Amino acid sequence: MIIMALDHVRMYFGAGTWYAEPTNLATTTPLLFFTRWITHFCAPVFVFLAGTSAFLYGIKKADSRKTAWFLFTRGLWLIAVELVIVNFAWTFDSTYSFLILQVIWAIGISLVVLSALVFLPNGWILAIGMLLVFGHNLLDSVTVQGTSAWNVIWYILHQPHSIFIDSTHLVNVVYPVLPWVGLMALGYGFGQVYRQEFPAAQRRRWLSSIGTCATLLFIFLRAFNLYGEPHEWQTQDSTMYSLMSFLNTTKYPPSLHFLLMTMGPALMFLAWIETTGGRLAKPVIVFGKVPFFFYVIHLYLIHALAMLMLVSQGHDWRAFILSARGITSGTLSSYGLGLEAVYGIWVMIVLLLYPLCSWYQKVRESHPSRHWLRYL
Repeated sequence: MIIMALDHVRMYFGAGTWYAEPTNLATTTPLLFFTRWITHFCAPVFVFLAGTSAFLYGIKKADSRKTAWFLFTRGLWLIAVELVIVNFAWTFDSTYSFLILQVIWAIGISLVVLSALVFLPNGWILAIGMLLVFGHNLLDSVTVQGTSAWNVIWYILHQPHSIFIDSTHLVNVVYPVLPWVGLMALGYGFGQVYRQEFPAAQRRRWLSSIGTCATLLFIFLRAFNLYGEPHEWQTQDSTMYSLMSFLNTTKYPPSLHFLLMTMGPALMFLAWIETTGGRLAKPVIVFGKVPFFFYVIHLYLIHALAMLMLVSQGHDWRAFILSARGITSGTLSSYGLGLEAVYGIWVMIVLLLYPLCSWYQKVRESHPSRHWLRYL
């Protein structure tokens, strides 16, 4: 959650970042590239562990119907949150002319699909997850244009696309859901190793071994530009930029290379953190216990502070109301700070959010009977 906040601070405070792609090797710098690259780990880990959490929830309920209903309603709730609460946090546009379908949307859709999958044997769920994660790149050549119902469905499933509903309303499908559904299914199937009776030492060996194999598979596939990534890497003028090209995999939708690159090290980290987690500072654990609350609040805080900075620099505050027409106008292309300032603001925001997240954690823990808190 803390690393994710860095990317969002960069978007709202970094120079020209609404219109400049930090992974474009022709215009980026190593620091900017890796500031963006490190945050690639966030979404895959969120989605995978959401599936694992769903499995552990199902164990407690011991009733597939109750589990399915919770996942279904939770998924619908997250879709609604993305469309109404999160989109307003991103844009501050009360007309909702610019809708962005991102990670909360993808998690919501994936939970809805998972609510149907939970009735299947665990092995089948794992097989479906593997099929989607390893096979979805076979569909890369299938592209469509237009706004017919079938085209929109394909945008939602596998092809990122911006849809102009009319001259003033824009929907940006950033997170096509097909590979995310697969990743959540894998996380659900992987929940078996977190059963209470599963030996901890064996779990760590599995996490470490699978993570290592995934990382090595990424290096092998990427080195020879084999299946699983629509954009080949190329040797650049320097070793650093060649490495950046190698690591510059596709996130929208996440390619097989992207998922292997991120989930491999993440699984190895999970193995390592089991024996050292007690040494983590308490604030880090606090953020992890209230991730959804943190996600929503941090977006509003970042956007509001960015608007204040815009005014302090003599600009019109309405430039940060990101309507469909405003975001395509290029108004903010000359606005922003250097990365050093971005990192400073990021630290400040994390520190500001700690007491609020700590308070909310205590509210949840002191009111376990309030089931509606599970949705926040």
